[in-house]
Amino acid sequence: MTQIVARKNPVAFKTQAIAVTASPEVLRYEPVGSPLSFDQMQQLRKPLQLEDPHQFQTTLANLGVSVDIRLHWQQRDFRLLVRQDRPDHGDQVLKLLSGYVPSHELRVPLLTVMTEIAEELLIEGSAGWLQGRYQDTWLPEPYADSLIRDEERHFTLTTRSGNARPLLCRELNLLERPRAYVHLPTSSLQLVYRMELTLPEDIESPSLLHADEFLDQDSGELIARMDHQRPELFLAEYRDAEPTGELYHLQRGELVAQPAAGLLLSEAFAPQQGWLVAAANCPLQQGLARD
Repeated sequence: MTQIVARKNPVAFKTQAIAVTASPEVLRYEPVGSPLSFDQMQQLRKPLQLEDPHQFQTTLANLGVSVDIRLHWQQRDFRLLVRQDRPDHGDQVLKLLSGYVPSHELRVPLLTVMTEIAEELLIEGSAGWLQGRYQDTWLPEPYADSLIRDEERHFTLTTRSGNARPLLCRELNLLERPRAYVHLPTSSLQLVYRMELTLPEDIESPSLLHADEFLDQDSGELIARMDHQRPELFLAEYRDAEPTGELYHLQRGELVAQPAAGLLLSEAFAPQQGWLVAAANCPLQQGLARD
């Protein structure tokens, strides 16, 4: 059953186009032009062609972020994925938690990552819902008015080894060295952060769920909702660092096997040449095998 966890007036989203200069060693970006609404940004997300995947200068529609989260639980290893229907692409994919970076966070996109995790990843134990902590910083609590928090426990996020090549916003090195790629079909720059999720050792009957937002046309409100029967957050299992091809939901402490037929992975898992990704999606098993 679907549970609404938040209602709010939609905040006017503003971002900017991104000027990118790339060489084989480093990628640098900076915001350019006037602020763009969400619709204006979408109009700029048109297929792009670049001849040299290692060295180029171009202007892209937007900056996006994703977070590649791994979980070690009960002596087993998993990767967190979210299911998304994409009518505009004509497919259904498993993807990383992700979002668009607004103008005021273009120079510190890690802040957008923290917000996306807090809004999309919901972890429930028998004593309530867990707040998250990244290093020394508490994540926001967007659903504090709707969900009862476990006052004694929290989940933690730590950084996994970052990308070897430096990424800069103007002259500032980005924290945590995310992987970067230019997605040619959407003319966007995408940053992928790598993190490890740790659940408290004494949590009982944990469930992992995904919350999504939609705009209610009748009320004009932005509504966040989740569904215990359709968690939409998947755990892809790894054994000896290799994907097993098995998918699960974690529901009340039990791993519930899920069918993988017909599912693809988003472009974040597709082959990358230099700084460029040309595919819109990729096969499940092949994509999971790429680290």
